[in-house]
Amino acid sequence: MKKPLLIAMSLMFATIICAQKDVTQFLGLPVDGSKSEMIQKIKAKGYRNNPYNKDLLDGEFNGRDVHIQIMTNNNKVWRIGVVDANADDEKNIQIRFNNLCEQFKNNSKYVSFQDYSIPDEEDINYEMNVNNKRYQAVFYQKPTTIDSTTTKKEIRTLLLSKYSEEQLANPTEEMQSDILELSLEYMTEKLSKKTVWFMIDEKYGKYRIIIFYENLYNSATGEDL
Repeated sequence: MKKPLLIAMSLMFATIICAQKDVTQFLGLPVDGSKSEMIQKIKAKGYRNNPYNKDLLDGEFNGRDVHIQIMTNNNKVWRIGVVDANADDEKNIQIRFNNLCEQFKNNSKYVSFQDYSIPDEEDINYEMNVNNKRYQAVFYQKPTTIDSTTTKKEIRTLLLSKYSEEQLANPTEEMQSDILELSLEYMTEKLSKKTVWFMIDEKYGKYRIIIFYENLYNSATGEDL
C-alpha cells in the first residue's frame, strides 16, 4: 500500500487496536461475570445496599450521590447503570451534562467522535417534551490489551474479501479511500463493544443523568428469540 495509507492505518493501530477479551471497566472492575459477583466487587469499593430496592446499590460517584443498577443477559453482566439519586433543575442539568462531556473528553481512557455539548441558549424542557429530543453522549473506552498481529490479520482478511493481493499491493487513490474506510469501520466496531454513554432523564420537570457502562460482548443479540 502507498505510504499515506500505511501511516493512517498505523495511527489507528497505535491508538485503538483491541483484543476480543478486553472489556469495559467500571470503577476498575470488568463489566463481566455474574450479578452476584459484581455486586460483591462493587460493595468492596464502599457501596452499600439500597434500603428500599434490593436491586440497587448506593454510594458516591464522581461527586454525586447515586444508585447503581446491574443488568445481565444469560446470567452475565452486560450493563451497569449509574443514576443520580437527587434531581436537578433544567439549568443545572445542562451544566452537569456539559461538564461530563468535558470530563470524558479530557480523560485519556476514552475516545469519542463528536462534540455532544448543549448550547447555552437551548431550551432543554421544550426540546425534550415538544420535539422529543434525546440528550445523550457516547464515548468508548480505549483498550487495555493490544494484539496488533491478530488485528492486522483480521483487517487483511476483510480487505481480501473485496480486493486481490495485486490490487492491495498497488492501490488506486479511490481504493486507498475505500480501504481506509473499511479499516476504520472495523476499528469502530471493536471500540463499540466498550461503550460508555450518558443521557438526561426527565420526569415531572426534574432532571437526572444516567451513565451506562456496557460490555456489548455480553449483550443480547437475538439468541433467545
